[in-house]
Amino acid sequence: MMDLDLYTLLLLVAFGFLAAFIDSVVGGGGLISIPALMFTGLSPSTAIATNKLAGSMGSLTSTISFFRSGNIDFKIVGKYFPLVFFGSMLGAWFVHFISPEVLKPLVLILLIAVATYTIFKKNWGQKSTYVKLDKKKALIFIAVMTIIGFYDGFLGPGTGSFFIFAFLMIGFDFLQAAGSAKFLNFASNIAALIMFLFLGAVNFSYGIPMGLAMIVGAIVGSKFAIKKGASYVRVLFIFVTVILILKNVLDYLHIL
Repeated sequence: MMDLDLYTLLLLVAFGFLAAFIDSVVGGGGLISIPALMFTGLSPSTAIATNKLAGSMGSLTSTISFFRSGNIDFKIVGKYFPLVFFGSMLGAWFVHFISPEVLKPLVLILLIAVATYTIFKKNWGQKSTYVKLDKKKALIFIAVMTIIGFYDGFLGPGTGSFFIFAFLMIGFDFLQAAGSAKFLNFASNIAALIMFLFLGAVNFSYGIPMGLAMIVGAIVGSKFAIKKGASYVRVLFIFVTVILILKNVLDYLHIL
């Protein structure tokens, strides 16, 4: 870490904490952490890879916090970990053959649908209505989890929103959905990180300090969410999803 000056360290710590505070609950922290890493002078590809290192540290911390509060049932969500892990690894590998830009219009449409549905279904996710999935629904949900994992390795923005929305659709409340999403987001993060480590794309000097700040941010953010309850998570979920929509619109217009 000899190339890390005080100004850069403070920037990484401040934005790492803020990114993890939000990301620990509903995802979307990359909107803050990746630009911060690029501001330090890292290339976009190195910033994304380094963010996976820091993000993995934060998502693991969030998972532990939600588990301790009783908002993750590993008997239900544990079976999806290898599917998401494999999907993310496959997605990160596919980046070498297909440009992620091809998915952006579809992602924008899906994010708009997620936000609209959640806004108008006001009492949705306030309490758990989950019952064991029948065989047909279970197969569909398995496919959805694998696809979201693939998407996170391939492109990424909005992964937290898609995970939470999927769990809400099967009857989880917002806190359960957020906790389960963070567990599976850790799976997709660590899988993509392994691929980036293999490619030698991770900057440890920047990733470790930001990751340590993310651990603190994840602890504070997840505990705050658990204390405030499902209503708070719903509002934050809608806010972050709308920000993601705006970012995708700007990116899409820039491409055009």
